[in-house]
Amino acid sequence: MTYTIGFSPCPNDTFIFDALVNRKIDTGKFEFEVVMDDVETLNRMALAEKLDITKISYGVLSKILPMYKVLNAGGALGMGVGPLLVTSRPVEPGEVNGMVVAIPGMNTTAHMLFSIAFPEAVKKKFMVFSSIEDAVLRGEVDAGVIIHENRFTYQQKGLHKLMDLGDYWEQHTGAPIPLGGIVMNRKYDNHTMKEVNRLIMESLLYARKNYPELSDFVKSNAQEMQEDVMRRHIDLYVNDYSLDLGQKGKAAIWQMLEVAEQIFPQPVSGSFEVFL
Repeated sequence: MTYTIGFSPCPNDTFIFDALVNRKIDTGKFEFEVVMDDVETLNRMALAEKLDITKISYGVLSKILPMYKVLNAGGALGMGVGPLLVTSRPVEPGEVNGMVVAIPGMNTTAHMLFSIAFPEAVKKKFMVFSSIEDAVLRGEVDAGVIIHENRFTYQQKGLHKLMDLGDYWEQHTGAPIPLGGIVMNRKYDNHTMKEVNRLIMESLLYARKNYPELSDFVKSNAQEMQEDVMRRHIDLYVNDYSLDLGQKGKAAIWQMLEVAEQIFPQPVSGSFEVFL
């Protein structure tokens, strides 16, 4: 049977799913049709229930729980991995409430974390994550929340870090940051979900076994990124939580759900089994 699977072209996702979607491991009766796009587009596709399996931001999880269940493998969660709030000039955090701030998507975890740190900031401009650095530099916005590989490039472009939003989360919760997870449509039974989860784990183990070699699949989707930046990206976002959430990872996601429902009321998470 063929399942649609969505993930981003970022190195952490292509690193994890390469062996799965390119049949470098034995997937048996499972075949996968890949949809590759930025995570906010994937969030919107999940909201419309267009994919069988997909990467999503944990910021959107409470809205999609009626349709999807979280798998244990394949996600991005950890300490020191959060989005950064940057500006073109040094400013004080107290100025943020009056600023126009670029956010990489309404449904992203980055938006959630920004809203936790700056609940009174309402001048938000939502755009694709890869456009935010340039928007700040051109003065189209006063500040921007950056994610993914932009964590490694903003200083080279002359931008200033105003706040590490992930660090703010960690200091206030003591929990790792749930950035993005893999979900599967509830129309499939638990046995099927467990098999898909097992294959994702095998795919990641295959990639780890061959690391630090980068496959053509990872490099060809990295949008002209330098190889050292690809490896820094993978080293930051792919960790033991990517292999299995474990109890600590699941507890952090529950905390994110509780916060999400306070900031963006969507009281559904308590009504559905969240995890596989």
